[in-house]
Amino acid sequence: MGVRLALSRVREDIAAAKLRDPAARGSLEIAVLYSGLHAIWSHRVAHWLWQRNARFLARALSQLTRWLTGIEIHPGATIGRRFFIDHGMGVVIGETVEVGDDVMLYHQVTLGGRQREGGKRHPTLGDEVAVGAGAKLLGPITIGARSVVGANAVVTRDAPEDSVLTGIPAKPRRRKPSHDTHAILTMPDYQI
Repeated sequence: MGVRLALSRVREDIAAAKLRDPAARGSLEIAVLYSGLHAIWSHRVAHWLWQRNARFLARALSQLTRWLTGIEIHPGATIGRRFFIDHGMGVVIGETVEVGDDVMLYHQVTLGGRQREGGKRHPTLGDEVAVGAGAKLLGPITIGARSVVGANAVVTRDAPEDSVLTGIPAKPRRRKPSHDTHAILTMPDYQI
């Protein structure tokens, strides 16, 4: 990745944080103080190392980032553009996770596995998915684009596009087209 492209992606990430966080006050504050962005920027380097079989260095960088930010992203995970982790403490993202573009996670989210066998063990999130605080998405499931996972939901099954998932175990219901992701995340019935 060239320097110009890397800087373009950094600017894109900062713009995504401004868009998604009403508390964001400016680009400098976001770049210096947002641990979610620090974690994803570090992940990009670790993922680059992982893809080039520098696995020990990749894991060492991810563990250092975990220690500094409280966010654990396995270097094998594939993460799309404009990914944003709000607050972030306690987020865990497993090795075979695949995340689309414009995805947002809140603190204490786990994108984890349920089995020990090799292969695809972790969730796949489509574009524009939002995952509420404390949610657990477990196993090789697929969450369709533009879906919202409620706070503390436990998701163990696939969900189609435009779903709202709440409960333990989470059950999908159709998202109303008139509701954008932010509106759903702030609705009174969003929490369990």
